Amino acid sequence: MTSAGISSTPGAQPPLSLTSRLTSNLARGPLFFFFTGVFGSMSLAASCLEKDGRLQHNIARQWARTSLRIAGAPVTVIGRENLLPVAVYASNHTSFMDTPLVFSSLPFQFRILAKQSLWKWPFIGWHLHRSGQIPVDEESGSGSIAGLNQAIRVLKSGMPLFIFPEGGRTTDGQVQPFMRGPAYISIRARVPLVPIALIGTYELLPIHTHHFRPRPVKLVIGKPIDPGGYTIRQTDELTARLRDEILQLYQSHAAPGDLSPRLATPSAEALPENHPQVAREDL
Repeated sequence: MTSAGISSTPGAQPPLSLTSRLTSNLARGPLFFFFTGVFGSMSLAASCLEKDGRLQHNIARQWARTSLRIAGAPVTVIGRENLLPVAVYASNHTSFMDTPLVFSSLPFQFRILAKQSLWKWPFIGWHLHRSGQIPVDEESGSGSIAGLNQAIRVLKSGMPLFIFPEGGRTTDGQVQPFMRGPAYISIRARVPLVPIALIGTYELLPIHTHHFRPRPVKLVIGKPIDPGGYTIRQTDELTARLRDEILQLYQSHAAPGDLSPRLATPSAEALPENHPQVAREDL
């Protein structure tokens, strides 16, 4: 542990008691999947009645809040004054429960960029398809470009966008190198880039486990970054700034028991060197 009481061992988790394991396996887990199916079916039905996705988004918010209650995760939102009607919102990605935390906390409709393979998932994939989310074919360069262009059009239509720049969940709780997608889209669309730190979700449900570990979680919204002073050639620079600000938000709001992410900015070698890639949301 550090002097601030923050865990310094990547991925370190205390063993669950037998009671906690049974509660997760016999109650929390089954209820989570049951309500995911219920709300997914409601969203599918709602998609037949509307075209703008507003009702489906409200259903997704109710699913998210219900999921967090089932997981035993009270939510704190910090920095609401930094929310903007149109922006690219980007956060660290540590857990499947990041998605419920984001949907339950942002008070407006938005679109997410998600990897195309998720469209094959029952209920979740149906919602993504019918609610107007943006698929990205991570196997195809042209598919990635199409996703970027669609995201820019969505922003220009007045709809905010949410992206996980790491491209997937971290395996050890530490913040990984960021893809260029959010910065590239922000510069091209000329809309602010808003950093968000998600805290406590990795401890709540780490990757490769199905046991919930009830605990409080936080969503911290940072000050918007104006892309006006950046050109496309400075996409890496803006990406590095975004990552730094998310790490600073995390570090300044982490509580005892929260993981301490590495604070080093990724080197140029750590960043993707191809066409600006969009993050692949894996929920």
